[in-house]
Amino acid sequence: MASSVPAPGFGRRALGLLIAVALLAVVFAASVLIGSQTLSVSEVWETLISAEDTQPHFIVHELRIPRTVVGLVVGVALGTAGALIQALTRNPLADPGILGVNAGAAFFVALGVAVFGVSSISGYVWFAFAGALVVTIAVYVIGSAGRGGADPVQLTLAGVALGAVLSGIVTAMVLLDSQTFNQMRNWNAGSIVSRGWDVLLPVLPFLIVGLLLAILSVGALNAIALGDDLARSLGTSITRTRLLVIVAVTLLAGGATAVAGPIGFVGLMVPHIARWIVGPDQRWILAYTFVLAPSLVLAADILGRVVIRPGEFPVGIVTAFVGAPVLILLVRRKKASGL
Repeated sequence: MASSVPAPGFGRRALGLLIAVALLAVVFAASVLIGSQTLSVSEVWETLISAEDTQPHFIVHELRIPRTVVGLVVGVALGTAGALIQALTRNPLADPGILGVNAGAAFFVALGVAVFGVSSISGYVWFAFAGALVVTIAVYVIGSAGRGGADPVQLTLAGVALGAVLSGIVTAMVLLDSQTFNQMRNWNAGSIVSRGWDVLLPVLPFLIVGLLLAILSVGALNAIALGDDLARSLGTSITRTRLLVIVAVTLLAGGATAVAGPIGFVGLMVPHIARWIVGPDQRWILAYTFVLAPSLVLAADILGRVVIRPGEFPVGIVTAFVGAPVLILLVRRKKASGL
């Protein structure tokens, strides 16, 4: 049930968004400053203004900055995909994985490892992206079967069922040949370690298209939130909007999963928090998600670097540890639970 608490006005929303942007800037800077090897603020600053080839210069320019940018992009993509799928299914606890995107990506990566001998991150990218596309199309075809065409409930059930089957197959493949799949473990845990421009740039155009589609469909999603019949009476094309959203979710969640592996709770938790702050307007939810989701990913990555220094926890494990209790707390708040 939607909350009866009135949504905040434009001024409060805009102020909150500025604060969120400032928070993202702080987290971005911290991600460049903090790592397994200690560098002072002055050393980092010197590497940024100097072209001298030193070890700190290599650490900052070749490792930390690319990793931070990857975390930023992955966070935006996962958060936006989560906001879209929650609006499409009118379920505030939905997640990009509900369409089988993560499971499809993991399944195709497993095929790439087992059949084609893929061993590099750049090789995983294309198999993961292809898996996300193929599985999302399959989910849409299955969910559209019947007289009523594509329906949010049917799409959800189809995605969950197909995702469960593919996840089971991947688990069986890993158990049967653990030595071959050992190289896939880091990707499968959800990590941005060693992710650089060579991994990000090939996927970036797809992510940009996904973001543009998300922006184009946000107004129609506001109408759909009122119900299909009322949305049609307002001139909204339900089928066109659903198709746009599904393509956008595939591009965003599939691309992010291809780059960093399956990272959970970001697409589930951040739009939920944004809705709690700004109310049901999808335009504001999307704006806040653009900023809060990368902040969460980068903060989780920083935490993973320092908890067991000089070792690291993958960001996917940290988001699971942080996200589960926060999500439980949010679900218990009525005004955070309704669309």
